[in-house]
Amino acid sequence: MLPRRLPRLHAALAASVLSALVSLAPAEASADSKIAVVDVQQAVMQTEDGIRAQGTLKKLFDKRQKELDAKQEELQRAREDIERQARVLSREALARRMEDWQRRMVELQTSFVDYNKELQKKQGDLTGPILRKMMGIITRLAKKSGYELILDRSATPYARPDLDLTEQVVQMYNSGGDGGGDAPAEGGGDKPSGGGDEKK
Repeated sequence: MLPRRLPRLHAALAASVLSALVSLAPAEASADSKIAVVDVQQAVMQTEDGIRAQGTLKKLFDKRQKELDAKQEELQRAREDIERQARVLSREALARRMEDWQRRMVELQTSFVDYNKELQKKQGDLTGPILRKMMGIITRLAKKSGYELILDRSATPYARPDLDLTEQVVQMYNSGGDGGGDAPAEGGGDKPSGGGDEKK
């Protein structure tokens, strides 16, 4: 069956986030550098666009899970039927039934892999534009407020609570906060949430 939890941000996206955040800093930060952290994954998922994206993903996940559950139950019934008839079927007939069952099992496993790939791709399509807009907001906030270094909270073992800008960037995003790039509307990754181009 499909995993019961929605997948986290695509690995490639997560890597690009960390790389982009670290690049805001100079090669060597001085002792009095102004530093902050942002939980990028949490920020993306807490935006209005992120919440809509999660709803879209959940609908797709539930649909695919239902399809896989139905196929698995059908295979279970077929297996039980084969076991009941094993004593009355000829060796050739039993072999054919088992071969057909095994073929259907392979098809189910293939469907499982394909559905997971589909979910990952859909997640990337939906969260990619949100992430790009979020990165624009973080970059602008860093430049405007004089931060020399902004780190992804998930890559930081410890940070004082007052250094966490996650809530602030979520609020900036939801208010149209000069992010740059469009975020997706529900049902697709290419439509902007607020319309229009980046504010100048």
